[in-house]
Amino acid sequence: MKKLTKEHVLGFLIGVLTPILFLPIIVFVLSQSRHSEFPYLWSQVNDSVEYLSRYLSLGLIPNLLWFYLFLNREKYAYTRGIIFGMLIYAPFMVYVNLIK
Repeated sequence: MKKLTKEHVLGFLIGVLTPILFLPIIVFVLSQSRHSEFPYLWSQVNDSVEYLSRYLSLGLIPNLLWFYLFLNREKYAYTRGIIFGMLIYAPFMVYVNLIK
């Protein structure tokens, strides 16, 4: 088993925080494309776990950019942390999609 380093932790934090930070941006872009108001879509996200799951899964896409960036620079500890950070969201998404 490999030792946990600060690069792993930083990659993990990037993997967990990026979707949360991009969630308002994604909701804004979707509200503009659907010609609806941002507060209306944002309230749907806050009120319904199904909408939260959908938009949060879109929020995971920017993690692919981080992953690709660190992979090309051969920073494998960061990429491993990003993968584990993304896996944190998997149980929530499975739970929400199985209750429907």
